[in-house]
Amino acid sequence: MEQVSPHFILRPDPGNPRLTEAVAGIDQDGRPAETRVPVERPLTLYLNGQEIVTMMTIGDYPDYLALGYLINQHMLLPDDEVTGIDFDAEIDTVVVRTARRTDYEERLKKKTLTSGCAQGTVFGNMMEALDGVALDPAARLHTAWIYALSRQINLCPSLYLEAGAIHGCVLCEQDRPLVYMEDVGRHNAMDKIAGYMRQHGLSAAGKIMYTTGRLTSEMVIKTAQMGIPILISRSGFTAWGVQLARQLGMTLIGRAKGRRFIALSGAERLVFDADPAQQQDEPVRSGRKGAAMAEI
Repeated sequence: MEQVSPHFILRPDPGNPRLTEAVAGIDQDGRPAETRVPVERPLTLYLNGQEIVTMMTIGDYPDYLALGYLINQHMLLPDDEVTGIDFDAEIDTVVVRTARRTDYEERLKKKTLTSGCAQGTVFGNMMEALDGVALDPAARLHTAWIYALSRQINLCPSLYLEAGAIHGCVLCEQDRPLVYMEDVGRHNAMDKIAGYMRQHGLSAAGKIMYTTGRLTSEMVIKTAQMGIPILISRSGFTAWGVQLARQLGMTLIGRAKGRRFIALSGAERLVFDADPAQQQDEPVRSGRKGAAMAEI
């Protein structure tokens, strides 16, 4: 059996008892059944003394989620000095403190609920986030990397395999998955990666973003803001997501399962160095544990 990639810097911890709980019910035959489900928790985010938003999240890595959210809302600027991140688990609150004084009262009055699970929220004009974005036109994506990443991520122990009802995003480099985050909303998982990159000074150069969720406008915008030119998903596309990717010059790969994928934007970056006929297709499996990630 193929081993889980050793390249992960950070990956899901499905054994964390705080992230799932057992729930009793009955199955299709009317017999008692028990299954594990992810636990959702509200997390209220403050920037300095101002309340920004309350998010529904599984509750792991609140510091990365808070940083990434503020980065992707353009409330935390590239040259901002973060002087502290305080998380209080008893009241589910995280406070990010900066040397710069901040006041986003006007921006908070205008919000857009996005299409993400657990409803993501974007404040201000979504398109402003794309001003000045320039994605590397020289970046390349080998088709062998697509297949390798799909296999490795599919085999990695995760909350999805443990309990389902979850999304995952993975920061990758060539055929190596590096940082794998999960949450009830794919926007949260993406923000956690943005926060990790900021906290650890990890560059976007040469990186690829992989997600289990749909390729919506929000996911394209967040990926572009992070400076990542390639976005891959196991799932499908939305029309606006494709339109934005084409405007930005982003490579957008969807329905990447087994030997199949489709590119609807940025196909000029593809290097066809793997024969699809030689790749293993994903089997149709039942059950949760040990199964490949299904469509989300």
